Amino acid sequence: MIGFAIISFKENKWGGLISQGIGTSMLQMGNIVKNPRIWIAPTLASAITGPIATCLFKLEMNGAPVSSGMGTCGLVGQIGVYTGWVNDVAEGTKAAITASDWAGLVLISLVLPAVFSMIFHMLVKKLGWVKDGDMKLS
Repeated sequence: MIGFAIISFKENKWGGLISQGIGTSMLQMGNIVKNPRIWIAPTLASAITGPIATCLFKLEMNGAPVSSGMGTCGLVGQIGVYTGWVNDVAEGTKAAITASDWAGLVLISLVLPAVFSMIFHMLVKKLGWVKDGDMKLS
């Protein structure tokens, strides 16, 4: 969601950034049908950030992984991770919620998807696979 929000900012401005970044990237579905290659950049960004989230930062969802993969959609993913931290602290399996926990969540949820999506988007644009206007929300 962050990837689509960032790479389509030029076409969709602030409304698109907020509606896709916090709302849902499904707003791009019509554009994906027209040009599936617009999906490359955010998908590659996810392929990189997923393993970093689980292996490096040990981010997990609270309870059953019913909300996993929700990303920033309504902040469901972030709330799920936070409630997991709270439960772990309450159960004594985690001493406290640390600055490192928050840094990991911000990096994985916002910073890295934005950076990686921009890099891959520049590449697919350079290849001519994605053009200006391909991600304009209607």
